[in-house]
Amino acid sequence: MNSKERVLTTLAHAEPDQVPVDFWVSAALFDKLISATGIHDSEVLIRNLGVDVRYIEGAVYTGPEIIYEDGSYRDCWGVRSITADIDLSQPQKGTNTHVLDRPLAAAETVREIEAHSWPSPGDFDFSMIGAQADKLPGMCIVSGAGIWAGRQLDQAIKLRGFEQCMVDTALNPNILEAIITKEMEFYLPFLNRFFDNAQGEVDIFLMGDDFGTQKGLTMSIETWRRFFKPGFRALIDLAHSFGLKIMHHTCGGIYELIPEFITCGLDVLQSLQPRAAGMDLAKIKREYGEYICFQGGIDVQRTMPLGTPEDVKKEVRDVMRVLGEGGGYILGTAHNMLPDVPVENALAYFEAATQYGEY
Repeated sequence: MNSKERVLTTLAHAEPDQVPVDFWVSAALFDKLISATGIHDSEVLIRNLGVDVRYIEGAVYTGPEIIYEDGSYRDCWGVRSITADIDLSQPQKGTNTHVLDRPLAAAETVREIEAHSWPSPGDFDFSMIGAQADKLPGMCIVSGAGIWAGRQLDQAIKLRGFEQCMVDTALNPNILEAIITKEMEFYLPFLNRFFDNAQGEVDIFLMGDDFGTQKGLTMSIETWRRFFKPGFRALIDLAHSFGLKIMHHTCGGIYELIPEFITCGLDVLQSLQPRAAGMDLAKIKREYGEYICFQGGIDVQRTMPLGTPEDVKKEVRDVMRVLGEGGGYILGTAHNMLPDVPVENALAYFEAATQYGEY
């Protein structure tokens, strides 16, 4: 089997030749892997590590750019951010993006929401999807359409702030509903264009919203159903109408939402943060593995950064045995491997995938 066949087989809830492998990594750690292996061609390195999934940008923003003297920028949503260096502890370091200005933070009326300058699908170029995918023959191609299109909560937070969005669910529901409505008025036609151009080129559409925290859901299930389920289902239905599979990323303890995701038709639940509340991987597989596929599950809070290579190999082996039974699983870490992950642990992840991944 090639990589595309391997992934699509497991997403059909059948066992391929081996568990497919995904790779979420920070740029800083990837640079360390290049140095450690001596392989400077990124694609050659990823192929040598046995990774089956490739991520492409998909759509490229061509609208007006606003860049400030301090290096910050205002994106297509009107949110001003800056990418800054972080120093975790020498010699590990990397970057992080910080929001400087949330343009709807002080909005008090629906009229203010509607008057905001919202992005347009016409500000994006979709013509390069095929060229990006053609460079990766035999690979399973995933794309978030270039902007992680479909983020309802996360985008509202960038526009308004987390605390204010949570207040809005109870005290200002018309404000939050107006924001989500405007988001969806952009997402659906934008993705219709993206999916139309992506047919035969992209296998999986990736969207994401962090509906969980370390201790559980960010909101009640009833609140999720009211504000976010309609859009969640609409995005999945649209992608399915073009023949794409959908993978949704969410951090945190979201066990109670898994049945909701299934009723919306989600194909792949990505992240599976094993140290978050309620995220018992064996229980999740037992109860829901017949209806939905999974990607993730390898701990990035302790095992990957703090464990030994043998600890990493054991966890990879055990998780593949639990989640991989009968297919329906793509090996992945619960989020990006950050710069604090030792190179030897990152390499152990791939070694274990090869050593224990055969069916």
